[in-house]
Amino acid sequence: MSYREIYEASLRDPEGFWMEQAQQLSWMEPPRQALSQDEEGRQRWFRGGRLNVSQLALDAHVNAGRGEQNALLYDSPVTGNRSAYTYRELRDAVAYAAGMLRDLGVGHGDRVVIYMPMIPEAVIAMLACARLGAIHSVVFGGFAANELATRIDDAQPRLVISASCGIEFDRIIPYQPLIDEALQRAGHAPEHVVYVPRPQAAVSWTPGRDLDWHEQMARAAPAEPVPVDATDPLYILYTSGTTGKPKGVVRDSGGYAVALNWSMGAVYDMHPGEIFWTASDVGWIVGHSYIVYGPLIRGCTTIVYEGKPVRTPDAGAFWRVISEYRAKAFFTAPTAFRAVKKEDPEARLLGDYDISCLENVFVAGERLDPPTYEWLADTLQRPVIDHWWQTETGWPIVANPMGIEPMPVKSGSATLPVAGYDIRILDDSGREVPAGEQGNLAIRLPLPPGCLPTLWHDEARFRQSYLDRFPGYYDTSDAGYIDEDGYVFVMGRVDDVINVAGHRLSTGEMEEIIGNHRAVAECAVVGIQDEYKGELPVAFVVPKDGVELSAERIEEELAQMIRNEIGAFAALRRVAVVDKLPKTRSGKILRKSIRTLAGQEREQLATPSTIDDPTSLDEIDEAMQAYGLR
Repeated sequence: MSYREIYEASLRDPEGFWMEQAQQLSWMEPPRQALSQDEEGRQRWFRGGRLNVSQLALDAHVNAGRGEQNALLYDSPVTGNRSAYTYRELRDAVAYAAGMLRDLGVGHGDRVVIYMPMIPEAVIAMLACARLGAIHSVVFGGFAANELATRIDDAQPRLVISASCGIEFDRIIPYQPLIDEALQRAGHAPEHVVYVPRPQAAVSWTPGRDLDWHEQMARAAPAEPVPVDATDPLYILYTSGTTGKPKGVVRDSGGYAVALNWSMGAVYDMHPGEIFWTASDVGWIVGHSYIVYGPLIRGCTTIVYEGKPVRTPDAGAFWRVISEYRAKAFFTAPTAFRAVKKEDPEARLLGDYDISCLENVFVAGERLDPPTYEWLADTLQRPVIDHWWQTETGWPIVANPMGIEPMPVKSGSATLPVAGYDIRILDDSGREVPAGEQGNLAIRLPLPPGCLPTLWHDEARFRQSYLDRFPGYYDTSDAGYIDEDGYVFVMGRVDDVINVAGHRLSTGEMEEIIGNHRAVAECAVVGIQDEYKGELPVAFVVPKDGVELSAERIEEELAQMIRNEIGAFAALRRVAVVDKLPKTRSGKILRKSIRTLAGQEREQLATPSTIDDPTSLDEIDEAMQAYGLR
């Protein structure tokens, strides 16, 4: 079938289409219906079916006679370590880890927070939780203590699983001090913290609370997969919200497994036995879907890479891994390729490696700018596939369906809607706009399997964030347009979440942190386009009267506050001190006007009729020029 036939079938009869895809998996109890509503009126997929995602990802392949195929390849240029797990070996490691968690009181529905670097134990811990029907919440290892504490308080985990440290290039980042501080800040107290000791950093054990992963594993007996309902949560993954409080995206087990298995074939053209590499982190949705669950459910070999695109040891790192492990497809963020391009613009290091195995390169997580696309396409002479999706959806919304029918590429477009996603462009009143006209990207309900059914213990916020603005639609909070050929162009966020090197960060949260500084009267944080990181946060600060701190000192202290509270990757390096901020007459700061100024001359910017003081925009404009932001 062609792409058009498959896509139209998925919209015409979504229940029939997805029930057919569900039959490709090994259910413990097959679902009798595809789509239904629960008691709260939420749309749920495959209700009544029972399965275990760990079993689908591991045991099913061993039982099918493919236990000796490599499931996971670990490559760590920062430590010099490498290892490989066959499907049988990974199943056994996960079974023992699940037994360890069971011995520590973890059972069906319990939460476990995982705060780990990119090591095999991170994947094993995720799959071990799934094996017991427990709900994991992975927190990116670079997050500061405050971010970890808020997630602990929201998820209320029975355990935290971590490692003694992470490694950034050649810098050791001890995790225990961050965890100790997070637990001091948090109101909820997990029963234990289980550490994977690493030789680069020691653990100062707190008796009764802290446990050694290896010692606990040695005492454990293997656990069998626990059958769970298709609608039982597999994990909670927190994403930045505009209020500063992270949103706990809930992922159903059954719909997610079906969607990932289908997408691995249809979008990524990956099939059992083939090698798929996603250079991301398990702390993000890309890592959940396409390092761990998607490749393993599909029966592929996945690569866990503890390194960077550059300086580990050089800008040939990506080409080395692709060459050595013979990856068929590679997936990362545009930021990573911009870093490679910056250090090796002629791609001379590519000549040291044989990447003839590589068929497709996928990018997502932020906008693929035309210069980066052109450099990649010219350098690699292979399809470079931009695709668009969100933490909330869990898998691609718009993509080039490489496993069905590769389509012609249009620069700036993520190509065409993926099966199940009925995408519409709406104006602010909810009316559909003509082809080529920009508006709000919305998805007509029902959402396909794998998308979030709710937020963790916050149904009201779920509806307010995604459903209330356009009744009958899911509001993506992105703007864009669809051309006359049906190609989707995503232009950017319509809220205040920015994308820094693939990390979605709330400018509202940054403003809350900055507003607590003793010298700050008010502030606005906006995202400014950056050649390498996509966007960078810039703060415009109005100081309190009588403050004697220099602008340089304020900038230094605010950058450190953001580093401490969110993490170094937030990358706040520009703080402009101004006398006033542009506001409406009702007192609302005109952040959109500030963002627009970064790309336009002051005289090109239409001054809103509701602005309180038009000269405030002149001051912002002067500050941008002085700081080299324009």
